[in-house]
Amino acid sequence: MSALFLVFLLFSSASGGTNPASSPDPFTAGVSLNIDCGGAANFTSEFGRAWVADRFFSAGATGLVAEPHRFLQQQERTLRFFPPVSAGKKNCYSVPLPPGRYYVRTFTVYDNYDSKLRTPSFDVSFEGTLVYAWRSPWPEAAARSGAYADLIVSVLDGTANLCFYSIATDPPAVASVEFSAVHPLAYDSASIGTDMILINYGRLTSGGSLFGPGFTNDSDAFSRVWQSDADFRSLDVPIKALSAGGHRIFGANQAPNYFPVKLYETAVTTVNPSDALEYLLPVDTRLDYMVWFHFAEIDSGVTRVGQRVFDVVIGEENVTRIDIYKEVGGFNAFKWHHIVENLTSTTLVVKLVPVAGKPIICGLENYAMVPLDLATVPRQVMAMQALKESLRIPDRMGWNGDPCAPSTWDAWEGVTCHHSDNGQNLVVTQLDLGSQGLKGYISDKISLLTNLVSLNLSSNSLGGTLPSGLGQGSLVSLDLSSNQLTGGIPDSLGSSNLKVVLLNNNQLDGQVPEKLYSIGVHGGIIDLSGNKGLCGVPTLPACPLFWDKRGLSTAGKIAIGLSCAFVVIVLLLIYLFCIRRQNDDYDFEFPQDLISIAAKRNRYQRQKLMLVEMEAPNSNGFPSTSNAR
Repeated sequence: MSALFLVFLLFSSASGGTNPASSPDPFTAGVSLNIDCGGAANFTSEFGRAWVADRFFSAGATGLVAEPHRFLQQQERTLRFFPPVSAGKKNCYSVPLPPGRYYVRTFTVYDNYDSKLRTPSFDVSFEGTLVYAWRSPWPEAAARSGAYADLIVSVLDGTANLCFYSIATDPPAVASVEFSAVHPLAYDSASIGTDMILINYGRLTSGGSLFGPGFTNDSDAFSRVWQSDADFRSLDVPIKALSAGGHRIFGANQAPNYFPVKLYETAVTTVNPSDALEYLLPVDTRLDYMVWFHFAEIDSGVTRVGQRVFDVVIGEENVTRIDIYKEVGGFNAFKWHHIVENLTSTTLVVKLVPVAGKPIICGLENYAMVPLDLATVPRQVMAMQALKESLRIPDRMGWNGDPCAPSTWDAWEGVTCHHSDNGQNLVVTQLDLGSQGLKGYISDKISLLTNLVSLNLSSNSLGGTLPSGLGQGSLVSLDLSSNQLTGGIPDSLGSSNLKVVLLNNNQLDGQVPEKLYSIGVHGGIIDLSGNKGLCGVPTLPACPLFWDKRGLSTAGKIAIGLSCAFVVIVLLLIYLFCIRRQNDDYDFEFPQDLISIAAKRNRYQRQKLMLVEMEAPNSNGFPSTSNAR
């Protein structure tokens, strides 16, 4: 196991709480969540802690420790492990939590759950930052009984990402994960900021035994667990344990750190007045450390200022002088912390050197200060998540968590990342996913990968069309050959800086943009063969009349539009003519007064004609037989 962190080799239980709820202040809302990794059902522990069945994991399988009877707590017996062959090298618990600051504790165990008698090697990250490194072989106690590790971290985006990275072919494993909200200003966060993780290298109670939620019925507002200082104190100095003897301790359990009252009810001091109390704390020389000291004058014999005074020496530096009674009086909690930098030894020596009386201490905390690693540009994370869905990336490729972070790990399988130009983020520069059996389509969110230089999705079974945003200016090499892509080639590909374009053996159609084809003319490589519908450039058939790129050209569309307009106008004229004709047939007749006049005139003409006929002889020479009028 790496010296990057210190785990508690505790051989019993763990703690829990309530489900997460949306709140601007998760600590005030009491947000906590305890996940029994590998567990199949919710339950409540003997200490009243609520545990939920395994959830929020990316992949993996469940396991059971070889000797469950040795583990007193249910959540310690089951585990989730992540075989890299089926689950990929990177797997995560992505837990939805309200933005805020959290205490996070994990329990890791092997106990030969896989019957291979070999502990695995793997790394653990939180929010894209490497926090723990397990290396085989583990210490025997940790391998058989498990180990707890915890940290304090800010969750800013509403999702806590706890990720595991396989070393070689070893499957990472975890038995439980706990989240408990802490006060936003706890542990001097106003000074160190939200981009710093505090990793526990030792949280010690002096003169007492292990206590804390999940291990005892003692409370801690942050669910912290405090272990005995016996393993970290120099054995060369005889000590004496002290107790408050039932006296009430004031000043404990207060904002923003809410250190528990029980911490200040016990203490240790030296037997010999001239001896210094000495602690040996393991550290990593690459990191800075925040050391918290806890004092309370619980000796009723000390009643005045100056009666007990001692210096705090860290390393070789005398950093402060403490007179507890002067600071807070008797039976009052007093807290003080110091940041240690530029370490040269893997053991940090802390001494309380007497000035007057004997030194005394109630507790000690040592936290490694780990800056958050660079993260992938958020818009590119969004693009990669969209591609994960649209390309149907299989679990075995391990596309979980941040695509590029931690920067010390390999990025997602088939993904290459680099630092952004301003050095403040990570960016995706290459996707090499050829021959992976992908069966989806290319999401249009790929346009958000503005630093992408090379894209290889060849020899898969991708369908759909080429997104118009694929021609980002950074793209130099594009290989989408041997898929089932349809539709036309977007103009954006012709306006990019592409030098290699392989689109052969697809189902593309339409006219090829001239600028895209010119890549081959200017020394690049382009292959469009095996697309029966493409046309319009040398080596390909000529496009039909009025055909351009994805279909009809603009001129063709105008011609069809004009033809349609002409037909519509002709039909409209015919329709109007027919309507007019029908109206004429119905309305064209003489007015009644004109008809009456014409009738009278015709009658008068007939009478006049009859008189003429009567006056003339008939055709036989006989006079007419008609009566004269």
